[in-house]
Amino acid sequence: MLEQVKAVLFDLDGTLVDSMWMWKDIDIEYLGQYGYELPPELQKDIEGMSFSETAVYFKERFHLPKSLEEIKTDWIRMAKEKYAHEVPMKPGALSFLKYLKAHRIRSGIATSNSRELLDAVTASLKLDRYIDCFMTSCEAGAGKPAPDIYLKVAARLGASPEECLVFEDTPAGIQAGINAGIRVCAVEDRYVEEQKGTICRLADYYIQDFGQVLDGTYRELRPGLRRRDAERQNGGRAVLQK
Repeated sequence: MLEQVKAVLFDLDGTLVDSMWMWKDIDIEYLGQYGYELPPELQKDIEGMSFSETAVYFKERFHLPKSLEEIKTDWIRMAKEKYAHEVPMKPGALSFLKYLKAHRIRSGIATSNSRELLDAVTASLKLDRYIDCFMTSCEAGAGKPAPDIYLKVAARLGASPEECLVFEDTPAGIQAGINAGIRVCAVEDRYVEEQKGTICRLADYYIQDFGQVLDGTYRELRPGLRRRDAERQNGGRAVLQK
């Protein structure tokens, strides 16, 4: 999977860190303040949206009386302590980050979350020891599945899309990587389990644990992918090692 890879790009929530569990609770609490129950389709509807785009969605759909900045401030207040003290990394993620650092493969985070919450979890988990570039969708100018954030992070890392590998956990995020022309490995997360079929149709690889990338036990979803890559690198003639 890592052959010819110059830069690895990570989504944050549900991919590099296990944080999706808290957002459902926050949404239930927040909407409850205005007399709304959490719609079952909400998470799918806002999937991939930037933090600001999500605030617009909430304000318009639920007719919230607060400004967009006030809504985002409320969410940051409700989530910041959890990001700083309760959010762990996904299985095998730390070892994988150490491997990338040791092998001089650059890395970046491309998240739909806010800069404030990204900074909180970065400080808590000391991600800046391993990650070379941090960017939010708000800073990139568009949420996922638009390719903007992945193209901009790749550019900052000095890599072309063909030299990158994206790790994502949702269909919208995977599609953003595809739209950027980058191969994508899906990371299992229980909060998008019902979309696993779609995820496996879109992604190039699938893992339950980042350790599977290093020991070669990842699931290859497109068996012809390595052959096509090898053919491109060898003038149309595949040269693969068993």
